[in-house]
Amino acid sequence: MRKVTFLAVLMVLASCAPAPDAQVTKNRAAPAGPQDAVFAAPAFAAAGGAPSLPGPGGHGTAELAATFLDLTFQMESGRTLPGFSRFDGPITVALTGQVPPLAAGDLARVVARLQSEAGLDIRSAAPGEPASITIEFRPKAQLRRLAPTAACFVVPNVGSLAEFRAARGTRTVDWAAVTLRTRAAIFVPSDTSPQEVRDCLHEELAQAIGPLNDLYRLPDSVFNDDNFHAVLTPFDMLMLRATYAPELAPGMSRGEVAARIGGIFARLNPDGGGLGGVDLSATPKAWTQAIETALGSGTALPARRNAADRALALARAQGWQDGRLAFSHFAVARLYVGADRSRAVAEFSKAAALYARLPGGAVQIAHIDMQLAAIALASGRPDQAIGFADRSIPVVRATENAALLATLTLLKAEALDDLGQPQAATRLRLDSQDAARYGFGSEAVIRQRTREIAALGAQGSRG
Repeated sequence: MRKVTFLAVLMVLASCAPAPDAQVTKNRAAPAGPQDAVFAAPAFAAAGGAPSLPGPGGHGTAELAATFLDLTFQMESGRTLPGFSRFDGPITVALTGQVPPLAAGDLARVVARLQSEAGLDIRSAAPGEPASITIEFRPKAQLRRLAPTAACFVVPNVGSLAEFRAARGTRTVDWAAVTLRTRAAIFVPSDTSPQEVRDCLHEELAQAIGPLNDLYRLPDSVFNDDNFHAVLTPFDMLMLRATYAPELAPGMSRGEVAARIGGIFARLNPDGGGLGGVDLSATPKAWTQAIETALGSGTALPARRNAADRALALARAQGWQDGRLAFSHFAVARLYVGADRSRAVAEFSKAAALYARLPGGAVQIAHIDMQLAAIALASGRPDQAIGFADRSIPVVRATENAALLATLTLLKAEALDDLGQPQAATRLRLDSQDAARYGFGSEAVIRQRTREIAALGAQGSRG
């Protein structure tokens, strides 16, 4: 459902295929190595979580209410949910299976954020205590046999992979049959990078307790298949706080929730009363399919480029001026980097201009700056590469994306080498090691990324 790592010419983008209704998934990310050593998590600027990084303006009450209904009463597949669903009472969470070394600490941090920012009654289960939500770690190959396009996924009414296998295809694990949530299981690969584990914990835990849908129109949320955001955002915390508002109860109809949710957001977000103008139009399936083809794997590059061009044409025809149009420009740019560098830069620039007007758009612009830094390096303009990296590194630190932080740092180090500053470049590479290990998970992947970035620098040196 989320989290791909956009690394210029270095990584392929993940598929955004919708999941079966028995499970809510996080899309498979770009390949990451398994954790091959025990090491510390990087020291991000915001140890407690990602701060708010709003663009101009914010979210209005009517927009929040409409978005809440769309997130809550529909599945990613498009299937409508008949009733409002949530837990009722304290929520406990437990880890089981082949738990990676850093998972317990990352879980503790996100649970603390859910308590303080969303006001949820949630805690880790005591040893031997039955858990409301069980997070089971299994090898990636096992999980892919059950959900081929997912990096991780959540299933209702089970507490283990064995239970899910036994109940698969039945009403027991059908989210549409759930109103009062009592149990859920999250399945996460044990042999992937620490960041991929952390991102799965954030998104799947949020969907185990809250909304089950994703919307491409949301610029500052993990509930979006564009996967720009790595950890839960202030917008997501607001949605979760509203989910557990006392005015709502499991089993309410859409109409009953609609009658209350505006007042709930007026209370939770009092500054939103005078804001509006957001495009709440539905996203046509044709656009989603074009984006999935463009950013998916298993399709020839010319067909993916055609799909990206088609998505952009559809976005323009819809009259969008939001994240969907921006993401269409981004997809086109990403796929034309190798064939038409000028067009890629132009499309990235159009995407950045749109994201600059959206709440939280600094995160997407940081991803674009990484792309532009790679292009500048390959074009023999190391000074420009450093400028793009320097502009985005503070945003990336704040939003805790270690893989992107390591990539930007490695790009800057290569640019410093090209400018005749090898000592500064070496220091920067050493400083990036914690972020690289956390983001990529393996020394082999780090070496591969470093070689790829060095190749960009060599290309630029040749003119």
